Amino acid sequence: MATRRSSKGPAAAALPRERRAHYPIAIVGPGALGLHYAARLARVMPTALVARSTARAAQLRAGVTVGARRLRPHAYGPENLPSADWVIILVKAQDSLPAARVAARMAPKGVLSLQNGLVEELLRKRLAGIRAAQGVTTEGAYRERGRIVPAGHGETLMPRGYAPLARMLRRAGFEVRIERDLAAARLRKLLVNVSINPVAALFRVPNGRVIEAPYAHFARELTDEAAAVLAAEGLRIGATQAWERVVAVARATANNRASMLQDIVAGRRTEIDFLTGALIRLAARHRIAVPTHRAFYRLIRLLEQSKSERRAAT
Repeated sequence: MATRRSSKGPAAAALPRERRAHYPIAIVGPGALGLHYAARLARVMPTALVARSTARAAQLRAGVTVGARRLRPHAYGPENLPSADWVIILVKAQDSLPAARVAARMAPKGVLSLQNGLVEELLRKRLAGIRAAQGVTTEGAYRERGRIVPAGHGETLMPRGYAPLARMLRRAGFEVRIERDLAAARLRKLLVNVSINPVAALFRVPNGRVIEAPYAHFARELTDEAAAVLAAEGLRIGATQAWERVVAVARATANNRASMLQDIVAGRRTEIDFLTGALIRLAARHRIAVPTHRAFYRLIRLLEQSKSERRAAT
């Protein structure tokens, strides 16, 4: 009796498996800042952009306006990832663990977080066996009417061992520096974030307005309290120097809309737990009172709750 040849026999098994795409660099997180980095990098080298879903990746591939240019990124969802030599994580701090899992699946030589907050220890635990670090960036960008608006040319800091990634970013026009003391740099960025973001979000003003009356009073109180906590944490900074730094960043990014402001307007969860919340936890460890930070923390959480309840009611 004749038998049928299975379609899953030796001939089918011998078909070559499709090779996944490979990129020198990939960015996890297509928010305003992630798209800002992707747009500049894509001008000089193949760049992958990883979105939260296949549907979102398809939307991005259709095109998004970044500055004066139309970007049609090589966007991927987490189900069909490329491989990459280097991965930059630019998601919200609360999304760090899923982003780290995605980064690991791309088998990179190294992963660099440019997120807000203090997430390096968390990422290193998740990315065991892969070079991982949290750098610092003061680049700014925000979303307005469906397009991404770059706002403020800043600096990107990363540790030793990331020279190949630094060269890629410099080719794209970013100002990059290898920083020996990134721990201090992260604390300095935390200082700026906790002094500007909550004020900008609560009063819905761009960064430059935060250091003007009547908002400057609150920003200065937040800065003074933060400076005391971060000095106890080992950062060499006084109240006057801290305020000068906050003012300098606010002026350099005057037209930028802080990420916390963008989240409040969009009805999204903010990074308040990883910014002001982180500072409050440090303050408790050093037994330093931070009443202004605690007040702004409660107010931002109330705004989040109000937005969430309105969404649930509609």
